[in-house]
Amino acid sequence: MISKKKYILTVVIAVFVTAFLSMTLGNVLMVEFGQKVVISEASYNDMKNIVHKYAKQESVMDYAKENFLYDADESAMLEGALKGTLNALGDPYTQFMTKEQFDALMQDTEGSYEGIGVYITASDDNKILIVSPIEDTPAEKAGLKTGDKIIRINGTDFSADEMDEAVKLMKGMPGTSVNLTILREDKDGINKTSEVVVNREKIKIKTIKPAMLENDIGYIRITTFDLQTADDFNKAYNDLKNQGMKGLVIDLRYNPGGIIDATVDITNKFLGEGIITYTKTKAGEMDYYKSDSKADDIPLVLLVNDGSASASEIMSGALKDTKRATLIGTKTFGKGIVQRVQKFGNDGEGIKMTISEYFTPNGINIHGIGIEPDIEVELPEDAVGYGSEYYDTDVQLQKAVEVINEKISQ
Repeated sequence: MISKKKYILTVVIAVFVTAFLSMTLGNVLMVEFGQKVVISEASYNDMKNIVHKYAKQESVMDYAKENFLYDADESAMLEGALKGTLNALGDPYTQFMTKEQFDALMQDTEGSYEGIGVYITASDDNKILIVSPIEDTPAEKAGLKTGDKIIRINGTDFSADEMDEAVKLMKGMPGTSVNLTILREDKDGINKTSEVVVNREKIKIKTIKPAMLENDIGYIRITTFDLQTADDFNKAYNDLKNQGMKGLVIDLRYNPGGIIDATVDITNKFLGEGIITYTKTKAGEMDYYKSDSKADDIPLVLLVNDGSASASEIMSGALKDTKRATLIGTKTFGKGIVQRVQKFGNDGEGIKMTISEYFTPNGINIHGIGIEPDIEVELPEDAVGYGSEYYDTDVQLQKAVEVINEKISQ
């Protein structure tokens, strides 16, 4: 039998719970008139704690609506609260995305968008850091480089905390332009600023760029890993084999990463049965990406540099640890964490969140460290370009060909 005191408390709490759950969870707790619902003291205390936790946010919003000199848009404040919640985690790769931002990210993974063509992240000093410009895009043509920091856009200061707004400004209609203020460290370690005007275009990313070099040495540059990359790589690889390819250089320089499955599919082609990479969550859950027993034993060299990040480092780490390929170039970027992207709610919004770290086959996490090449070769600062079309001056690629020839002759 329910005591009178407990019943009165129950009715009050039941009505309150209905309103609260409909607001936070999208569920409605229906309480028919006269029905007796019992909530334990522990549950009641939990509810009081939740109310106390979020009451301050509601109070701040009410205060703003009553006192802020200008319009206090409640939807904008709620969106800001969601963004701020994830920003407070201090991880530049974790963020709440509006419908527009989520749609744009999905579009990017498909391989096309409108903008300037640059991959960015947050730097240690909270500036917008260029991981790499995308090859053959306005950003590269304008001279933007890995390590540059974008400090102003169209004359307005921006920090990494405002990266979403910065991306909105840099994207836009083809044929229009955006003015960037770039902070770049020169060879003497002195930071200098410069103004760069970049024209926006329809960016159609060609992730695979093949060529046949001297002595039947194949070359495939992978600019990024998107949904089509593995299929396009296989087509280029088979075409080079049909031309009589005896060895292969895979160029991952300035490749900022992308979809893990794509890099795993390509890496699998060159490894025997074993581990390509594995991830580990905070709870200790581990997910293994393995290669099968079939492998092409063609002599292989990978080109890497400080713009090779994330999925590029998964491939580099796997092929280096297993001694399947020789890495040539300079130390990689050092991004050893994995993000999950998923829709959030019913309004088309989304969350991108760091949920695990990944390890090379030898159990090494390279986050913040990078991968050292087997043979270090610096590309001259005044080099006019890199890749097969710049072979005469690309000393890193020349070294790769030299090593491939040695492998073939053994």
